[in-house]
Amino acid sequence: MQKPILELTQLGMRYPVATGEFIALKDVNLVVEKGEFISLIGHSGCGKSTVLDLIAGLQMPTDGGVLVSNKEVSGPGPDRAVVFQHHALLPWLTVYENVELALKQVAIHQKKRLSKSELEQQVMHYLALVQMTHASSKKPDEISGGMKQRVGIARALAMQPNVLLMDEPFGALDALTRAHLQDALMAIQAELKNTIIMITHDVDEAVLLSDRIVMMSNGPAATIGEILTVDLPRPRDRVVLANNERYQHVRQQVLQFLYEKHTKVEPLHQPAAKEVA
Repeated sequence: MQKPILELTQLGMRYPVATGEFIALKDVNLVVEKGEFISLIGHSGCGKSTVLDLIAGLQMPTDGGVLVSNKEVSGPGPDRAVVFQHHALLPWLTVYENVELALKQVAIHQKKRLSKSELEQQVMHYLALVQMTHASSKKPDEISGGMKQRVGIARALAMQPNVLLMDEPFGALDALTRAHLQDALMAIQAELKNTIIMITHDVDEAVLLSDRIVMMSNGPAATIGEILTVDLPRPRDRVVLANNERYQHVRQQVLQFLYEKHTKVEPLHQPAAKEVA
């Protein structure tokens, strides 16, 4: 029986303030199966980044809990890798060395010893996934913003996480570079079958990439308002989808939630996932 890869149960976050407490999140319930691509979308201040931080273990919830691979999250760990909007590469290391560092850290955690040839093979494998082998010897200030973000994704993938967390990973990029990286991410997920949770403000990006879109209500006491299944076949082609009726319908549903219903929802209590053989 296969358990869900990620479970958020009655997740809440409260902060002390002068007048008592501020409720940032309340009753967030979500079950994610292995290999799913989930987008979190909502207006600024709706708690998307807080949810991601709680999954990553960068904050601990005041209510409820997070399970990854049936283990409670009690802090950061290599089973969850995060890609932020800004690449956060170490500027004094080359592209190769930035990815190599992640592999070495995973090996230490797993108490494994990798030979130089094994390290090289794995580093080049992850750089090949993001089409960056040609720049392996360059330092971050010698490559473009889009290339830096590709390396950041390669470094995160090198950690072999159970869940890849992405906080608006393409938000700082121009439209063309963003489109190229969206396509690259779809190709990577098709090959690796990894589980991805991504924050985005871009409705078209959410519909293009996701299996399900989790729509957050406005805070305070932000919660999941609706979960929308994107039942479009893969692989997906943005040009073909532009005139697809189902694509346009899903897109319209997200826009309707964001601009008409986002302040009027009750917490969504998602039923527990069924175990599958």
